[in-house]
Amino acid sequence: MTYLNSTSSFGLDTLSMQQELVRDRIRTLHREAEEERRVNGILRLRRARRDAERASSRLRHALLRLV
Repeated sequence: MTYLNSTSSFGLDTLSMQQELVRDRIRTLHREAEEERRVNGILRLRRARRDAERASSRLRHALLRLV
């Protein structure tokens, strides 16, 4: 009977450890996804700034040709 109880306890400990590993992996995936969203946002912002600078430069050159 004691053997059965220790086996059951071992099974529960293993299950609990597996569940914690799964929860930890999920948290890691959420964190990585958030980091990726931030990086993509920064890249979009840089691209938008670069595009705005190019447009401003083209406008400046066009205005200088009119003068």
